[in-house]
Amino acid sequence: MAVSEVKHLAQALSAEYNTPNPDLAKCGQYLQQLKIALIELQYLTHEDRHSNIEELTVARDVLEIGAQWSVRTKDIPSFERYMAQLQTYYNDYTELPASPLKYNLIGLNLLCLLSQNRISDFHTALEMIDPEQLHSNPAIQHPIKLEQSLMEGSYNRVWSSRSDVPSKEYLFFIDILMDTIRNEIASCSEKAYTSLPLKDAGTLLFFTNMEDILNFAKERNWKVNPVEQKAYFHSDADEKTSIPAEQIIKQTMFYARDMDRIV
Repeated sequence: MAVSEVKHLAQALSAEYNTPNPDLAKCGQYLQQLKIALIELQYLTHEDRHSNIEELTVARDVLEIGAQWSVRTKDIPSFERYMAQLQTYYNDYTELPASPLKYNLIGLNLLCLLSQNRISDFHTALEMIDPEQLHSNPAIQHPIKLEQSLMEGSYNRVWSSRSDVPSKEYLFFIDILMDTIRNEIASCSEKAYTSLPLKDAGTLLFFTNMEDILNFAKERNWKVNPVEQKAYFHSDADEKTSIPAEQIIKQTMFYARDMDRIV
């Protein structure tokens, strides 16, 4: 594909993606064609250092849309691939005009690492960010504050962070974090209590409607009593362990007779 065709296709992708209700399937088709074209033109392999600022900017813009598209289609491996390719454009091609999406995407990447509990990678990524942006950019500060809240066990702050996200894509990874938090809270509750009122369970788990509470209870195999409006937890103590007493006695007698023979 010629460079002119790549530019034309990139414009079509940008026009579609930036509509109020983009056709994500169509965007995916554009991205697939553009990725192949960019590889052929060595804009993704970097085997040859390019110098055309306009063409480099087009390639970077395509990758940025690809990263956002991946989040909106809930494809984390795809998002990680796009972010890995963008690192060269962000860190090596310093001659490019600044991208308004750069730190929003870097913040998204931090949140992605946090949602997967990759704390070491999270802190390594922080070290690569410009110190000024690290301490002042809202898109970077958001995941940093989330990590602090998680370390402190302040889960209510994680939940309330949904109301002030830098962009709507952040909600995808916050929801993953909340799923992890809910399961941790549920595990602790199962060990601490035999049952909980559904309303109290909903408050603990940051659910706002009964349907979500009941669906979660079903996933955890809780027994829900609709009359009492309570969830009863599975307890290991309730399980009766079958002990083969007769077999153990016979085995013990067999060992005893053998010992008599030896003596």
